[in-house]
Parts: sequence; structure tokens; C-alpha cells
Amino acid sequence: MTTTFPEGFLWGGATAANQIEGAYNEGGKGLSIQDVMPRGITEIPTEGPTPENLKQVAIDFYHRYAEDIALFADMGFKVFRFSIAWSRIFPLGDEETPNAEGLAFYSRVLDELEKHGIEPLVTISHYETPLHLARKYNGWTNRELIGFYERYCRALFEHFGGRVKYWLTFNEINSVIHEPFMSGGIPTPKDQLTKQDLYQAIHHELVASARATKLARELMPGAQVGCMILALPTYPLTPDPSDVVAAMLTAQDSYAFGDIHCRGEYPGYLLRYFRDNGIELEITAQDREDLKNTVDFVSFSYYMSICETADLAKKTKGPGNIMGGVPNPTLKASEWGWQIDPQGLRVALNDYWDRWQKPLFIVENGLGAVDKLVEVDGEKTVIDDYRIGYLNDHLVQAREAVEDGVQLMGYTSWGCIDLVSASTAQMSKRYGFIYVDRNDDGTGSMERYPKKSYGWYQEVIATNGASLKD
Repeated sequence: MTTTFPEGFLWGGATAANQIEGAYNEGGKGLSIQDVMPRGITEIPTEGPTPENLKQVAIDFYHRYAEDIALFADMGFKVFRFSIAWSRIFPLGDEETPNAEGLAFYSRVLDELEKHGIEPLVTISHYETPLHLARKYNGWTNRELIGFYERYCRALFEHFGGRVKYWLTFNEINSVIHEPFMSGGIPTPKDQLTKQDLYQAIHHELVASARATKLARELMPGAQVGCMILALPTYPLTPDPSDVVAAMLTAQDSYAFGDIHCRGEYPGYLLRYFRDNGIELEITAQDREDLKNTVDFVSFSYYMSICETADLAKKTKGPGNIMGGVPNPTLKASEWGWQIDPQGLRVALNDYWDRWQKPLFIVENGLGAVDKLVEVDGEKTVIDDYRIGYLNDHLVQAREAVEDGVQLMGYTSWGCIDLVSASTAQMSKRYGFIYVDRNDDGTGSMERYPKKSYGWYQEVIATNGASLKD
């Protein structure tokens, strides 16, 4: 067995604009849905921005990007995944022309990445729909958003086309089923949103994604466009065939997004779901043609697996299972209740490769934990052996999948520098290799301190995975 990853493997880290940039009202930026989510998905949105929203300043990447990218380069990053804030380019989302200051900021970020030889991997829409599009149009339930998104993509492709090879259309697109406001910019309360409206919104996003893929091929020959889904391997809770079917049906919720992105049409099981639930989507002939513009690769996040059962008495929900599912009684969980299952990553990689036969890219994986800043030999750091163990075990399973024949492009650890959590909007839920001195109450110096995992990941990259411990 080989102990290294394929030659040219893209090692790096991943972030999102709303969780790192700050400067929420600078450079001509408009408001996004994140500016009214001071507690993430744990509380209902506020009317407008409020001071307790840590994302207003986040970790101030907007002003400190050069310093942060230099740290990524020191770790040896080959790729950096970041998102562009839609409302920094189109402040309201429905304007005719883009905001020049917003384009200039991302141009400076790309300059810095080029200086260090780091490949950019850009997420076009990462949980930050412009607030105006959410409030005026009810987000992606409205077909007009397809055109607004296409105009946004055109601006990005025309300005950055020659500089960015890898693009992702929507972050964790399947999460809209569970978090319609954060994922789809749909302000209608979840309990009042009909399945009809939800799946029409999903259809609009899928068409927009396919149109972006088509546009990318026209404007940027040689660029690659991927979809991005939240991977959630689903196991039957018991060997009872009813549990196996329950697990299959839950898995199909997420498969559908990949199937449509990779095959260019709706799968039969989803059409049955529509029939069974009285859902009749408005799908034009042009929509069907657009969907045939399939992706070049499939990227995904992986944090946990779940179980499913047909036995209602056993259908308990784990505290960290945002996407539902029953906790696996054989697994341990993180401090936030996310179940830890390294082998599930190998399962997901094999499953997706066999299903779609498209190159795969792990663009999020990591451990959210409470870190303690300590002093070692006069230097401030964090002894995060728990994070090293978590990442090591997941990467060993990714390497196993490569041995299995899976074509894997790269790995970007989530929150490579501490950032504001998406689900809870806390700073204390830390993922990074770099500690950022900022607290949940907003206090702190903002200084950056490499953790023990920083040096560990540096070695993993330098050895192309050979330093991993089986």
C-alpha cells in the first residue's frame, strides 16, 4: 500500500466570507442574510444588524488577508478555498452593474495568493444571499434569482476568469431542505414553508448552478466547476430491512442534488417523492436543457454520519445533527454533539465515486472544539492533540479511499484559521490551525497564534501524507 497521496494533490484550507471577512458595511458592501443571524441558526433572524453579531468584524480578514495568507503559505498550502460575498459585488443583488470596490478587494486577495503560489478555489455562494433578495423576492423561491445569480457569476468570471481555475456554485446545496433561510435565503419560517415552495426553490438553485457551469465554459475555457454537497453517510440503525429502507430514503435526500448536477436530470426516486407529496414543479423546456450542463467534479463537506430507523420509538435526534438522523450508539461525539466517524469518510468517497464517476474534492472537514491558549517556550499556542488525532484519522481514511480507486483531487480542512461558527455564531467553537484571539463577547486582541496542529499539518503537506499515523 502507498503511504502518500497522488502527485499534485491539492492540500489546503477552507473558509467563508461571512465567517472571516468582517467589514460588513465597508467597501460598498450591502447587507446579507448573515447580518441578521447573530446566533446562527439557533435563533430567529433579527430585523437588521445588531452589535452582538460577531460576523460584523469576524476575524477581520478584510484588512488582515495578507498576514493570514502568508501563514497559509508557511504551512505549505497548495490551495485556499474562500467564498466571495455576493453583497460585496452586488450590494442589493438585483443591480445591473457590480460594485467596483468589492471586485478590487477580491483582486487583492488573488494577488496575495498568486504571490505565494496558492491556487484559489472560489465558492460563489456560501450561505450569504443578499438580504434584499431574501426580503423582496423571498429568496430562491422566486425564479428571478436565477437571472440575478447569472449576472453575478458573469461579473466574477469576466473579472477573475484567467486567475481562478476551480469554482463551486453553491455551498452545501442540499442543506436548504433543513435550513431554508441560511442556505436558500428564504425568510418564510420553516414550519410555514410548503414542500412545493421548497422544492421549487431548490429547482431554481439547480438551474442557476447549471447555467453558471455553462457560462464558465463559455468565458473561461480550462476552468473547472464543481457542485458542493453536505455528505452525510446514512447507516441503518439495525439490520431490520425496514431500517435499511429508511436509511436509503434519507440518503436519497442528498443524493438527488449530486445526481442532478452529475447526470443532468431528475432521478426517478425524486419524481416519485413529488408524486407522493402532490408537488408539481414549474420546469420549463429551457430548464431541462440547462440542467444538462453537468459539473466537472463533486466537492463535499464531511463532519459526521447518521443512522436511520423505521421504528418511531427509536427516532431520537442527536444534539449536533443539524440534518436530522439518529445518533450512532457505537460512536463518540465532539463537544457540540457531532458524531466522529473517520471511516464514514471512506464510505462517502467510495459511494460518490461509484455513483457519479466524477473526480471528488473534500472541501470541508474538521473538528470544532474549545481551545485553550497556553505559553510554551515563551510562545503562545494551543496544544490541540485532539484536533491532530481527528484530522489524522480522517486523512488516513481518505488515503484508503484513494487506494480503493477513488479519484480524489484535494483536501481543504474547514476553518483553517479560527472563524465565527456558521451554526452557532460563536468564536469558541474553533476549527483552525491558527488561533485568533477573539472571544464570544467580542473582546480580544485579534492576534494570530499557530497551534500545535499548524506544524503537524505543515509536515503532512510537506510529505504529501506520508507522515500520517495509521
